[in-house]
Amino acid sequence: MRHGIRRIGVCSALAAGTLALAPTAGAVSPTTATISFDCGIYGSGSATLTATQNGTAATINVSTSAITAPIQVGANSVKSTLTLTKGTSTVTFTGSSNPTIPAGSPVSTGPLSGTVASGDSLQAKSLKVVVMGITATCNATTAQSPGPFVF
Repeated sequence: MRHGIRRIGVCSALAAGTLALAPTAGAVSPTTATISFDCGIYGSGSATLTATQNGTAATINVSTSAITAPIQVGANSVKSTLTLTKGTSTVTFTGSSNPTIPAGSPVSTGPLSGTVASGDSLQAKSLKVVVMGITATCNATTAQSPGPFVF
């Protein structure tokens, strides 16, 4: 009987040690930032970016007044690519998830998914949105505020 109790104790200790070493969900900071975009003939305006992180997986939701829907746009029909700078390189977040967007309303898209490493510092640079086969490319005209997302 004593050996059975000792094995349970050893197994419990090993399990607890394994859980302590498991990677935890990261905490991106800030979680929300704003930026201004120029989308050429499609308009210009500000965007709110909301970031979340779970380990190396990250998502960013985008809500912008820079692009408005000319007609009602169905759910999950906007394809988006958000490009962020990381030093001298770039990282992209992509997705095709969106709520139904009424005609004349600002475009919201996301979550856009990407992969990050601990300590990555990412600043939004451009947003490409494809709505009903029409591509609008928006370039940042201001720095992201507050500063870059740090994952």
